[in-house]
Amino acid sequence: MAEEKTWWLYIVETESGKLYTGITTDVDRRFHEHFDKNNSRGAKFFRSDPAKAVVYTEPCVDRADASKREYVVKKMSRLKKTQMIAGT
Repeated sequence: MAEEKTWWLYIVETESGKLYTGITTDVDRRFHEHFDKNNSRGAKFFRSDPAKAVVYTEPCVDRADASKREYVVKKMSRLKKTQMIAGT
């Protein structure tokens, strides 16, 4: 039986300070896809505002759990997201 990969919710901060939320099984790979302007697999979000750093990660049980959590986080205010990132 194939080994189950952990799904992650992640938040990337851009050069201008915007926050992008996504899910993946490999945060490092996904960040580099976003960071590399020549990579067509990166999100369009970063084309005009480059990715700077992964500022938050959260493990999820599976893809469905990660997607549900992503939906919740994307609906949060910037203040709530920054509090979550800070751990407060």
